[in-house]
Amino acid sequence: MPYVLGVDGGNTKTVALIASLDGTILGAGRGGCGDIYNAPAGTLWPDSASAAIANIEYAVNAALDAAGIKAADLVTSVFNMAGADWPEDFVYLQTAMEERGFGRTIYVQNDAMGVLHAGSSDDTGVSVVCGTGAATGARAPDGRTWHSSFWQDQAQGSSLLAQRALDAVYRSELGIDPPTTLTMRFLNFYKLQTVEELLHLFTNRLQRHQHRIDQLTPLLLDAAQAGDSAATHIVQENGAMLGKYALAAARKVGIEGTAFTLVLAGGVFRHPSQLLPDAIIETVRTTSPAVRPARCRFEPIIGVLFSALEAARVAVDDALLERLMPTIPGPALFKTALDYSNL
Repeated sequence: MPYVLGVDGGNTKTVALIASLDGTILGAGRGGCGDIYNAPAGTLWPDSASAAIANIEYAVNAALDAAGIKAADLVTSVFNMAGADWPEDFVYLQTAMEERGFGRTIYVQNDAMGVLHAGSSDDTGVSVVCGTGAATGARAPDGRTWHSSFWQDQAQGSSLLAQRALDAVYRSELGIDPPTTLTMRFLNFYKLQTVEELLHLFTNRLQRHQHRIDQLTPLLLDAAQAGDSAATHIVQENGAMLGKYALAAARKVGIEGTAFTLVLAGGVFRHPSQLLPDAIIETVRTTSPAVRPARCRFEPIIGVLFSALEAARVAVDDALLERLMPTIPGPALFKTALDYSNL
């Protein structure tokens, strides 16, 4: 019996799902960072690329074991990957997955693209993903696609927001910027007494890599929601830039000015504050006033699974959804290191 595989590899986690052709999800697996640029190397894996492949392989094998099938049973597989940026990246990932036999037909795409199918019924429009990092993707009705990749280093996600918030605290401490409530929020979070201790925490030679900077992003969003001017400026400025990249993506595929779907996805958008999404939408509406903002109905991996099913010539219709939805794994599989939804 044939099956399909969907894999969503990000910087926080890699998730794999296996489904039968009727849409029933039969197995799930989870591994570490699947980004070939950023996965932590170790004793067994000397570089990020090999470490990422090992994490992907672990997630897929776990899903195969859970489904009780073999890789040879996979008819189509779609790998939705952070780090699939340049042509050589696609070749590297494609070759690695083919060598492991993870599908008779294998497709690799940038991670911004899978979100579209999870949030847009016709798999077209523009996606803005804001998690640890950020990515923008677009697909037009005529099939043209574009993803931001390294074009977007200036407008990122949680890590960049947190760094800008820290910088605001440092400048405030020196009297360069006005006081901000971010200072006490950050000091209390780390149980520190002074901003100098905070600066040392993130810059000292011995321990700086032990602390995740994006743990501060929920505090930044809290402060912005409460009206702190420094926090509000950081969030709105980043949102406006993400919106500009969304417009650039729309232009690249020829849908700017149309009533396209704008899909917002990623952990940062789970925070109760609407300042960031509102800034994105407002910017996009400057040249595309009829844009239709949407949040993902499903986790991005479900959109990837839709693509795998369609590649196997299976229609994703209401009947299939009725079979698929009750079999979607629980939230623990999708949980990120930072859970913005429970703030």
